[in-house]
Amino acid sequence: MYAQETQGVVVRVEPHFLDEESEPDDNRYFWTYSVEIENNGAEPVQLVGREWRITDAQNRTEIVRGRGVVGEEPVIEPGEAFRYTSAAPLATASGFMAGSYTLVRRSGDQFEATIPAFALDSPYGAVTRH
Repeated sequence: MYAQETQGVVVRVEPHFLDEESEPDDNRYFWTYSVEIENNGAEPVQLVGREWRITDAQNRTEIVRGRGVVGEEPVIEPGEAFRYTSAAPLATASGFMAGSYTLVRRSGDQFEATIPAFALDSPYGAVTRH
């Protein structure tokens, strides 16, 4: 598991390679990743945006930006966490992802919580270090 704390918000990510969804002969590799966003701060935060940088083994990077996550803009109370699972395809057997969440406190203060860089490694390629 990968973890990063920013201003009292801890983001944890755990990726999983899905062999049954992948087609190595067609250069299609598929991962899911589970995310937990825990608010250790003193006031609620609302997740209003995201930015992902998805990089494959040939150093091609795709940037994905959008509102919320999985169709939600959750409010995370102090001491609570929000969890979701999403997916990412690549054309190579390995790569990595990283990014940030845009969070807004009740006071109106906005900040970017870092999503830690995490490896997308499959049994079909050399293990990479990021």
